[in-house]
Amino acid sequence: MLQVTSVIRIPESELPERFIRSPGPGGQNVNKVETAVQLSFDVARSPSLPEDVRRRLLRLGGRRVDGDGVLTIEAHRFRTRERNREDARERLAELIRQAAHRPKPRIATRPTRGSKERRLAAKKQRGRVKQMRSRRPSDD
Repeated sequence: MLQVTSVIRIPESELPERFIRSPGPGGQNVNKVETAVQLSFDVARSPSLPEDVRRRLLRLGGRRVDGDGVLTIEAHRFRTRERNREDARERLAELIRQAAHRPKPRIATRPTRGSKERRLAAKKQRGRVKQMRSRRPSDD
């Protein structure tokens, strides 16, 4: 059971893992030991997630989410399989925590009169500067 928040818990059955060979330099075991982890999580069909969290997680996942709504996290930062496994689970939990955070709705406001006046004054000043550049001195 992966405890994400006090409300969201994901059972082990929803987190299939695959072990693959880790990319990069490795030493003696580089072509023999499969230490990297591919952790998959079916976001679209998971009963463990509330609907609003599911939508935000699909958006947050970006290119890690395939067309079927399966989020895949690859972890190969460490040399051991166990540390990579923990790393992948922690990264998934952190992503779900971010998705669980409901963004504060933006309240539309209008610009103040003073800010409008300052903006227009700055535009006029900028126009004057550009106009001064284009004027050529007369040949007297």
